[in-house]
Amino acid sequence: MNPDVAIGELVAIFLGATRAGAWLWLCPPFNSKLIPSQIKVLLSVGIALPMMPHLTKSVPSIETSAIIAAGALQIFVGAALGFITYLFFAAIQAAGDMIDVFGGFTLATAYDPLSQNQSSIFGRFYNLVAATLLFASDGHQLVLRGFMESYKTMPLNASFSMATFNRLLTEGIGEMFVSAIQIAGPLIAVLFLTDVAFGLLNRVAPALNAFQLGFPAKIFLVLTLSGTAIAILPRALDGLIDEAVSAVVHLTGGG
Repeated sequence: MNPDVAIGELVAIFLGATRAGAWLWLCPPFNSKLIPSQIKVLLSVGIALPMMPHLTKSVPSIETSAIIAAGALQIFVGAALGFITYLFFAAIQAAGDMIDVFGGFTLATAYDPLSQNQSSIFGRFYNLVAATLLFASDGHQLVLRGFMESYKTMPLNASFSMATFNRLLTEGIGEMFVSAIQIAGPLIAVLFLTDVAFGLLNRVAPALNAFQLGFPAKIFLVLTLSGTAIAILPRALDGLIDEAVSAVVHLTGGG
């Protein structure tokens, strides 16, 4: 048995798992802190193993310096692919945050033990609903398949296009804000018209102090009409998944 072949395969698995691990750390829904780090490590190795035929063809020189440089490159590539995907899914969180701002729920923002940061009520709720829909519709498999295609279109020894990454990053940020407005737009419009109505009422009868009554009224409207906004999520999530997968494939040179 040739020992160089076995070492080359181990290096290929290591570099492939390194890219997958960096991707899992940022890409939703796998970036959840509810998934232990040990599980993510095993999952990254499990992702790299089926792609062994493609990984072994592009293993760099089996030297310490070359392996370290290749490992750093794979970390950057995996993090870039994960962040591009995260940008599209962040639109749902942003839509919930916008509803909280216009609906007055930002006053009740509390520490979130799941994400370990300050999280808005509807922002976190929308995020959980989107994650549930993603697994229920097998959308996570499409996201995972899009990443695994990167092993074919961007081998371990391939160069990374920063120009393409910068362009997709700029487009992704724009798409995130546009998608967030589209998801939360109907409910925000209702809340805006509510503010206008209370403003007119305040001009007609200043003694009523209409703006003080507006806070519970807006909260009631948000709770009543939130089901209408949630009904938009499945269609919006399908579009975001397609855009995220397309961006990942395009970034790796597959399209």
